[in-house]
Amino acid sequence: MENIKVTIDGKVVEVPSGSTILEASRIAGADVPTLCYLKEVNKIGACRMCIVEVEGARGFVTSCTTPVTEGMVVRTNTPALRDARKVTLELLLSNHRKECLTCVRGGNCELQTLSRKLNVDNIEFEGDMSERFVDDICPSIVRDTSKCILCKRCVATCKKIQNVGAIDTVNRGFKSHIGTAMDKSLADVPCSLCGQCINACPTGALSEKDDTREVWNAIENPEKYVVVQTAPAVRAAIGEEFGMPIGTLATGKMVAGLKKLGFDKVFDTNTGADFTIMEEGTELIDRLTNGGVLPMVTSCSPGWVRFAENTYPDLLDHLSTAKSPHQMFGALIKSYFAEKEGIDPNKIFVVSVMPCVAKKAEAKRDEMKVNGLYDVDAVITTREAARMMKEAGIDLKYEEEEPFDNPMGEASGAAAIFGTTGGVMEAALRTVSELMTGKELEKIEFEEVRGELNGIKEATVNIGDRQLKLAIVNGLANAGKVMDMVRNHEAPYDFIEVMACPGGCVNGGGQPIHDAKTKEKLNIPALRKQALYEADKNLKVRKSHENPIIKQIYEDYLEKPGSHKAHELLHTSYHEREYFVEE
Repeated sequence: MENIKVTIDGKVVEVPSGSTILEASRIAGADVPTLCYLKEVNKIGACRMCIVEVEGARGFVTSCTTPVTEGMVVRTNTPALRDARKVTLELLLSNHRKECLTCVRGGNCELQTLSRKLNVDNIEFEGDMSERFVDDICPSIVRDTSKCILCKRCVATCKKIQNVGAIDTVNRGFKSHIGTAMDKSLADVPCSLCGQCINACPTGALSEKDDTREVWNAIENPEKYVVVQTAPAVRAAIGEEFGMPIGTLATGKMVAGLKKLGFDKVFDTNTGADFTIMEEGTELIDRLTNGGVLPMVTSCSPGWVRFAENTYPDLLDHLSTAKSPHQMFGALIKSYFAEKEGIDPNKIFVVSVMPCVAKKAEAKRDEMKVNGLYDVDAVITTREAARMMKEAGIDLKYEEEEPFDNPMGEASGAAAIFGTTGGVMEAALRTVSELMTGKELEKIEFEEVRGELNGIKEATVNIGDRQLKLAIVNGLANAGKVMDMVRNHEAPYDFIEVMACPGGCVNGGGQPIHDAKTKEKLNIPALRKQALYEADKNLKVRKSHENPIIKQIYEDYLEKPGSHKAHELLHTSYHEREYFVEE
């Protein structure tokens, strides 16, 4: 691509033709403030924070939407610009519920950060405020319109990245707000509950449903035996909440922190992931050999499952019936573990620490009950777990590493990579290959299925004399493209992995939130993904079917993968969802 020369604050730089002034300013080292801008997601110039002066132009221009031209002269920091930005910000704040001390995003709010940066010490504008609406009916996501600045980053994420379109701008002028169809709760519209809107939001207008009080109450209840389990992606991100570099693998420190909170046992959801591979892998082999419905699609991402129920109800028989890892593990904790330890299952309270807000809704599905008991009683996000630790005065940076508790403490490297796109597929192939051929793999890594961080990846793998055609998909917009192919009988695949969030669980809606500028500079999902692959490499057991805990529980309790007992505890069903039904 041809480069052109522009002058930014007196500095001449060469930038690719077609670049925006904002992109050119970044190259020149100019710190232009932004608020509604989100790289590759939203650039609409709505907030007016990124305004600059262009020589020869009348008035200010928004740098995120204006392309550079040869010889353009730009100024990003003048008294007039600073004054204009400050007035605009004060106008935004005048219609903003200023609850910073009690807001879930206090200290990690881009509006708050910008206010400090622009030295806003007083808000001179007074007048009517928009009517406040709080949607807290949904089990996963809370919306508070009084904290919304109409940047539309959430709308762009929902539409462009996920292709769901559950939210949009409603009404015009002063009555404008971000809402749903007929202004219903997110619980009552076809939202996947992936939570990507939360991670896109610069303020506290969107957040996860806080379940920490329920967990504290359970820990403090002497009648409850409280078990916590942690998903693979959590360990690659929770350290960020305590100032550790992005992508730090904080497994042992995380376990130590959870033990200090007072949980009776700290288990690893990775063990549940190993069970998922055994059940899902066995199901795939059965479908391949006995003429079952193909392609089979993974079912461990609840955001994806909800999307499929909403959008592709005619294709639900393609989904594996295997529960997600934390649901499987919860069922086993309340059955196998309860029997082994002589504990009344009714007294066991299972908490899942997840990178995902959709897991909150998943845990409350009627299909996730065995013998009248929910598999999992409460789901908290990575962020919520960190908040609980901070509330208890725990700083993971200074914790000594501790191991997961037994008798459920061991997990394989295959389970560790579950948290990233391509990880479920690779874990399954390690086991399916050896079960189908009876031969040990010469090379354990299936690098050909390691997914792109935002897209669709196809691969062909030979297992014995059988050729498997595979697809690895992340992000719901991409999932829709593949499922359209399945619906139209154009999909050549045998097995499809789908993760709702771009990049997989490492980029889940419950993970630590970073501001737009950090996302510009760093590929956060890639850094967390690398941590999980390192965890896999460092483990002695790297195949699910070789995990001694898995072998023992099948031998002592479940008999074999796919058995009647296994189906009773570890499998589920799906159904088409109905919305907009008037009561």
